[in-house]
Amino acid sequence: MDRKSWDEICESHELQGRWVALQGCAYDQSTGHAKSGAVVDVDDDLVELCARLKLEQRGHCAILLATTHAA
Repeated sequence: MDRKSWDEICESHELQGRWVALQGCAYDQSTGHAKSGAVVDVDDDLVELCARLKLEQRGHCAILLATTHAA
């Protein structure tokens, strides 16, 4: 699992607009937002993603919607 910055995740055409499960996140101290992490799973459907994570016993993931930043 390669670590990616949150900006890389949000700019990825494969991940934009999808729910992304991250492990080993680093968080911005001032905002509390994820700065980076290892992408472990992705889905368009949050319920499907959570169901897979539960089956795989991945209980320590941050799940975030990858969106581009507003200009």
